[in-house]
Amino acid sequence: MAIIGVKSTKASLSELNIATSKTEYWNLNSKELANKTVELGQGVFADSGALCIKTGEFTGRSPKDRFIVKDAKTAETVDWNEINIPFDEAKFDKLYDKITNYISDKDLYVRDAYACSHPDYKLNLRLVSEFPWSNMFAFNMFNRLTEKEVETFEPEWNIVCAPTFMADAEIDGTRQHNFAVVNFTKKRIIIGGTGYTGEIKKGIFSVLNYILPQEKDVLSMHCSANTGKDGDTALFFGLSGTGKTTLSADPNRKLIGDDEHGWNTDKVFNFEGGCYAKVIDLSAEKEPDIYKAIKSGAILENIVFKEGTKEPDFENTSITQNTRVSYPIYHIDNIAEPSIGNTPKNIFFLTYDAFGVLPPISRLNEGQAMYQFISGYTSKVAGTELGVTEPQTAFSACYGAPFLPLHPTKYAEMLGNKIRENKVKVWLVNTGLSGGVYGIGKRMSLPHTRALVTSALEGKLDNVEYETHPIFGMKIPKECPGVPSEVLNPKNTWENKEEYDKTAKKLAKAFHSNFEKFAAEANKELLEAAPVV
Repeated sequence: MAIIGVKSTKASLSELNIATSKTEYWNLNSKELANKTVELGQGVFADSGALCIKTGEFTGRSPKDRFIVKDAKTAETVDWNEINIPFDEAKFDKLYDKITNYISDKDLYVRDAYACSHPDYKLNLRLVSEFPWSNMFAFNMFNRLTEKEVETFEPEWNIVCAPTFMADAEIDGTRQHNFAVVNFTKKRIIIGGTGYTGEIKKGIFSVLNYILPQEKDVLSMHCSANTGKDGDTALFFGLSGTGKTTLSADPNRKLIGDDEHGWNTDKVFNFEGGCYAKVIDLSAEKEPDIYKAIKSGAILENIVFKEGTKEPDFENTSITQNTRVSYPIYHIDNIAEPSIGNTPKNIFFLTYDAFGVLPPISRLNEGQAMYQFISGYTSKVAGTELGVTEPQTAFSACYGAPFLPLHPTKYAEMLGNKIRENKVKVWLVNTGLSGGVYGIGKRMSLPHTRALVTSALEGKLDNVEYETHPIFGMKIPKECPGVPSEVLNPKNTWENKEEYDKTAKKLAKAFHSNFEKFAAEANKELLEAAPVV
């Protein structure tokens, strides 16, 4: 066995029951890992210097194949449902032995890193991966150690990632050949049968969503965050495709992080050390910061080159709609260092409303804020998923249900308390359609959305006149600098006003139907915030 790279004097894979007879590559830098990937024929370089890889069969997460071990620690604390699927303790042990035996005759890539930028909540982790590009992804996405820190490093959590290991569902207790299983008692995550790198980062996000609210009284959040020149922090909650990364990458504000954060008594802090952005239809004009970040050290996933070149074709979705780039946060020029901000003054809930019903921006009261947070609404449009031929509502509690081991009301109560205590302004922003449903309406102008968000951040919407939406109840500003007044009320943008009312009522009913599962635990304020049907 050969060891290449830098490792802790205390480190040994034998602690993880891995007894490799091949080469162990410890804590290689991103250039070394990228070159190794190309050398093995697992990737190529784009003309920008970014590494381009294909994740294989899975180009996104597989929520139905993500499990949590049900044992004495988790039995009464995890919110068991169709997302938090229980996994047998004994079967985990057997599957763990199988996957570690499988990788023991391979070259392995080991990454030591940590999650959480705030020193009080640092979570040390170690990834053992079958592929060098999986390891490079962890280098980009988690917080990086100095060489001196590596020498004495001890992990609290361990991740084993083997994309070519296939489970036998009948024997191993999985649903099919791919799986991601979290064991909170043994502090281990095993990932097999899938090369999709997002499973690595979301595994640790799920861990933090379990630990921080229960044990540290810290609210964990699926949101991006940035901070202004005066230290005012803003949070952007939203599901994939709603603009979290785009809107938080503001040239006039410093980026704290683009996806996962914690909020303690007086600070917001990034869990990660990198960004993982969608690149569908990316251009230098629309998203210059992200576009410039795609260079040596970045990983492009599942993209296609323009014919006869090594230039990515970001409009090409022949592999997947979920084309992505991973890069370390320092690829963005305008970042907060360290990745920590003050208590937020503004919170934005982002939604892609494919029905053209919701305003481009509106102000929410406390009850409405909690109702929208628990609902976590966006919509799917034709072509984004197999079988989706017309707009569909999509609800994900707290804008991150697939990663929440605890009941959604736990996170909602914590957020509600923080909004109340700190008098935070909460806004709902529709980055979706205006003027009609999908196929008729047009997507909200990104410059208009930016202008609305900027005006909210700068207090320019504090003293304007508002009107109340008759069905959803939120307050709609009648004017905003840089935005035509006629687009602010969505009904005004529809030619057929009766059709707008009909569509709005249909969407309101969808909200009611989704909220039924939370109604029993909802207080009067929440129930009164529901749209009028």
